[in-house]
Amino acid sequence: MPPYEVDGSEARSRRGLVLSSAWVLASILLMVLPVPVQQGISAALRGTLLAPFLWTQESLSRTRIRAVEIEELQARFDSTVALLATQSTLGAENAHLRALLELRERSGPAFVSASAIRPGTRGSESMFLLDVGSEDGVSVNDPVVAAEGLVGLIREVGPRNSLALDWTHPDFAVSTMTLDAETFGIVEARGGTFREEDRLILSGIPFYTTLEPGEVLVTSGQGAVYPRGIRVGTIFSLAETEAGWRRGYWVTPAVRVGSVTHVLVITGEEGRPVSELTHLWAEPEPELEPEVEPGIEPDPESGPESGLESGLESGLVAGLDAGAGGTP
Repeated sequence: MPPYEVDGSEARSRRGLVLSSAWVLASILLMVLPVPVQQGISAALRGTLLAPFLWTQESLSRTRIRAVEIEELQARFDSTVALLATQSTLGAENAHLRALLELRERSGPAFVSASAIRPGTRGSESMFLLDVGSEDGVSVNDPVVAAEGLVGLIREVGPRNSLALDWTHPDFAVSTMTLDAETFGIVEARGGTFREEDRLILSGIPFYTTLEPGEVLVTSGQGAVYPRGIRVGTIFSLAETEAGWRRGYWVTPAVRVGSVTHVLVITGEEGRPVSELTHLWAEPEPELEPEVEPGIEPDPESGPESGLESGLESGLVAGLDAGAGGTP
């Protein structure tokens, strides 16, 4: 008589059905949870289950960046050594001049340097991870910048890492102004069919206000997130007009976020928020040439002393003429 065997296919199918139902219920529950709770769960997963994968991805990214940039760093090092060899006395001369003028070194805002790592998962194209966190002084809504201008802001903060969004995120918006502080508007992200087609649009401009292509936009400082003066981009072209009331302009972003690997997080100055950063991205003013009256050729040998002497002579002559005219 053959031995009796229990058919386990029915039990396995029942177990699979239960697991599938549990995953479906968990997905529905996560979708209806409030956003802060969802962010807390995602932060907990990144700190526990996904921590080894994130660490591996971070290590691979750093290794790839070091391998690509080693030759460029070597060239920069060689050029720096050559420059220091020829200008070794500049530092001592500058320190001596500062001591003579009794000037103190200006203390600027606090910046924390960080490496930007793209998660590379679907749905996180506008987010990136930073290897700095609350232990480094980083907090939520701190601006993230590069040498060219604004990149984005911090969304979530952990002890040693943080999650940030860039200007391509649908929730990105910043109050901007022109350099002359005459025109203000809101810059928002406008997504394209492909990521390379993502652009910025400036809205809220009065209909009778015209902005020229190439005009620079910086943060206006309105609100409690972005300090005043961070470069956002430049005007590209007219985008839309709203029934004769408002205009919209396409904006060329200052930073191409796809190529960003290193950023700076603005954390404040001595525990206080930063309010003015215009000088960091301000363009140098061109030198003005002295005006020359028509028909008079400038004397190359004339200097400040000759100008002072001519001014004194003209003043003395005018005074003598006035005195002679007033004598009876």
